[in-house]
Amino acid sequence: MPALEGDRDDLLLLIEAALSAGEIAKRHFRNAPKVWDKGDGQGPVTEADLEVNEHLHAVLAKARPDYGWLSEESNPLGNLARLKHDSVFVVDPIDGTRAFIDGQPGFAHALAVVRGGEPVAAAVHLPELGLTYGAVLGGGATLNSKPVTVSDPDLSDRPTMLAARPAFDPILWPGGMPEVKREFRPSLAWRLSLVGEGRFDSMLTIRDAWDWDIAGAALIATEAGARVTDRLGRKLRFNRTEAKNAGVVAAGPRLHAALMAGLTGAKDRG
Repeated sequence: MPALEGDRDDLLLLIEAALSAGEIAKRHFRNAPKVWDKGDGQGPVTEADLEVNEHLHAVLAKARPDYGWLSEESNPLGNLARLKHDSVFVVDPIDGTRAFIDGQPGFAHALAVVRGGEPVAAAVHLPELGLTYGAVLGGGATLNSKPVTVSDPDLSDRPTMLAARPAFDPILWPGGMPEVKREFRPSLAWRLSLVGEGRFDSMLTIRDAWDWDIAGAALIATEAGARVTDRLGRKLRFNRTEAKNAGVVAAGPRLHAALMAGLTGAKDRG
C-alpha cells in the first residue's frame, strides 16, 4: 500500500517537532536538571521531560488541532478523551530518562501519529548522537533521510539481540533459549529503530511496553522489513484504554519466527 500524502505531511511535522525538542533536551543534558520521582514505580522525570512535553504539545496541537494526544508526561491513562479521536499523537518526550539523568547520550524523542489503532507516521530522534529515524506507513523507513533495511540471519549465525538480561531466564523459553549475542541500549524506541536500521538483528522486551515507548519505532522497524509483534506473536495495537502491549519482539521474518518458536514452544508461525 503506497504512503498517503497526509501521512507524509505528518511525518515532516513529527521530524520538525523532534528536532526542535532535541534543542531543548541538549540545553539540560549534563547540566544538572531537576529530577523528581513520579511514584508508584513509574520512575524519574526531569524538568527536561516536562519542558519537551509542553513544547511538543504546543507545536503538534497547533498544527493538528483535531488530533488526540497521548504522552507519558500528560496523565496518559487518565486522558481517555484521546479514544474519541481517530488520529492521535503518541509521544514520549524523552525515552531513556535514566540515561539522560546519568549523562548517557542514548536517549530519544519518540513521536508517532496513530490512526485506527496503528501508527502511520513516526520519528525517533537522538539529539546527542545526531540520529533521526523516520517512517510513514507504506513509504519505507529512513535514518538521516537515507533508506534502511532490516537484517534477517537465522539462529545458526548467532544473531545479535538488544534485550535486558532477565529476558534470558530459561523459564521464558519453553521452545529453547536462543544462542544470541546480547547487547543493550537504554531507549526502547532506539532499540526498535536499531533493528530497522539493520545494525542489530533483533530486539526483545518481555515486560509490557507502553504505547509512547514503542508506537513510532515499531513503524520504523516494520517499514524497514522487520516483523514486529508482542511476545505472544500478536499484532501490536495502540491508543487503547490500557495504552500498552504485552512486550515486543522485532526481527526479520525468518529470525522472528525462530524467536517465537523459542518463546512459545510452537513450531514456525510464519
